[in-house]
Amino acid sequence: MCGIVGYVGNKKAVDVLLEGLTSLEYRGYDSSGIAVNIDGKVQLFKAAGKLQNLKNIVEKNYAEISKSTIGIGHIRWATHGAPTVENAHPHSCNCGKVAVVHNGIIENFKELRERLEKNGCTFRSQTDTETIAHLVATKFGEVHNLTEAVRLATKEIEGAYAICVIHQDLPDTIVATRRNAPLVVGLGEGENYVASDVPALIQYTKKAMYLEDNQIVTLTPNSIELIDIDNNPLKQKVETLPWEPVALSKMGYKHFMLKEIHEQPDVVRNVLSGKLRASDEKVLLKEVTLDKEKLRNLNRIQIVACGTSLHAAMVGKYLIEEFCGIPVDVEPSSEYIYRKTITDKNTLVIGVSQSGETADTITAVRQAKSKGSHILIITNRPDSTMAREADSLVPVNAGIEVSVAATKSYIAQLISFYLIAIYMAEVKNSMDLKELADLKHELIILPQKIEKILAHTEDIQRCARKFSGSKDFIFIARGINFPTALEGALKLKEISYINATGYTAGELKHGPIAMLDESMPVLSILMKGKVYDKILSNSEEAKARNARMIALTDSEDEKLKELFENIIEIPEISEILSPALAVVPLQLLAYYIAEFLGKDVDQPRNLAKSVTVE
Repeated sequence: MCGIVGYVGNKKAVDVLLEGLTSLEYRGYDSSGIAVNIDGKVQLFKAAGKLQNLKNIVEKNYAEISKSTIGIGHIRWATHGAPTVENAHPHSCNCGKVAVVHNGIIENFKELRERLEKNGCTFRSQTDTETIAHLVATKFGEVHNLTEAVRLATKEIEGAYAICVIHQDLPDTIVATRRNAPLVVGLGEGENYVASDVPALIQYTKKAMYLEDNQIVTLTPNSIELIDIDNNPLKQKVETLPWEPVALSKMGYKHFMLKEIHEQPDVVRNVLSGKLRASDEKVLLKEVTLDKEKLRNLNRIQIVACGTSLHAAMVGKYLIEEFCGIPVDVEPSSEYIYRKTITDKNTLVIGVSQSGETADTITAVRQAKSKGSHILIITNRPDSTMAREADSLVPVNAGIEVSVAATKSYIAQLISFYLIAIYMAEVKNSMDLKELADLKHELIILPQKIEKILAHTEDIQRCARKFSGSKDFIFIARGINFPTALEGALKLKEISYINATGYTAGELKHGPIAMLDESMPVLSILMKGKVYDKILSNSEEAKARNARMIALTDSEDEKLKELFENIIEIPEISEILSPALAVVPLQLLAYYIAEFLGKDVDQPRNLAKSVTVE
């Protein structure tokens, strides 16, 4: 959560900061602020609410603010303290010489605050971050060196953080550090940058250095110095950023979410590229390093993930168990980390995260790794913390996803699980070759079927308009599409705020059926296959309770017209691959409902793109 950007160089710092924060607004939008050094004095400009509110303040003071060539900025997803101007970052010390922006949670801030208050510090906010400003200022008064002050301060801080600091007496220096929160340095000519994520940097530089835990970097326009928390100098590892600035353009679409939904056919092609070439060739996963003999002897697989990634993991469980006969446990990372870690060297642990920076999942894979398990990471960010923890890696190649609601990254994760399951089945010789060839052929032509859905959205839009006034919504499915029902419900509640819930269709009669009446929409995912008749029967039970019935189906069964008020048809597909196709109209349904309701589709309230705190 939260977005951080810093700049020191020869440009107008305010322009770089605001453009960077705009690129990071998906990380939080409760409040925002910048700190710049103007004529030897650190000045703060902050606003509650969306970033535009800060831009309006800056515009009124632009002539003065634009004098500065150094600054730090922040866009907030609130943790400690309400989203107010007082709690907005940056925060400063009592003398106003130090300014700090911070992403993360300081776990011992209460103890630090009590001690600092006893020493005469006066706090203006309810945030944990303000303790950092006072602590750094106190240390600076002792050592008169900003890098050393930050180093000593972080030795007393417990928790997760990415921190950037400037000082009034050093008009050409930024000091930054991190622990369990992402931070990347951008290298330029006569200028340098720091940010919590790549999108803030890619329009300025392709050279970057990813900070590791407890590393401290000191930036000036013409130098970068890197040390560890014990003051040992470190060698810099410069990498090339993988994306172009065009990735942050809506390309004519009204919202990033709609653009990203329409990018999914190409995303599927990108995931398959180099991994699945033809139906009669084996899947190639070059970055999966697990020894094939060990793979054959695996007795258990654990998958940890959060949110949308958790739903992809649930499909992955079904696939691996179906194809390989290996028992698979799927658990939310936030639960996994707070119980005894029961895993060993014969267990494969798969961590799934779009950003690769999900705090709970990072902790989960580290716990499993300490027990000797092989760690396989599925992520959209091969430059992320989780990717660096991996023994094996499956990058999903979805490109930058700006909208908070995950769409193209979800389908990329799904396809990655299909590839992993097929790869494992081929190693174990656990599937019929003809069945494997048919599945691989269907994967190869899947993008064309998604394109058919995207080319004809009229039925989905009509359905969305009809049901946009609903206060509640139920999604039902069975088998491999139960996670699809959960994902469809999650997308709807995320961006429209309608109370949507996914159920296994067979569980409807075990309690939830009590909620059904003439005001309750029930969307049945009816894909042809072994559970089709059972879901149809469950749908009839719901209809008998006067529920308003919607079908999502690849069936042309005429009797569906009598049962369902609305039918969303999709191309025919095998049941085992249907989750990768059925989710697309559910994404569109959620999108159009939210749009009809006038909601902020790309930046839904209370949410952030990546959850970097536990």
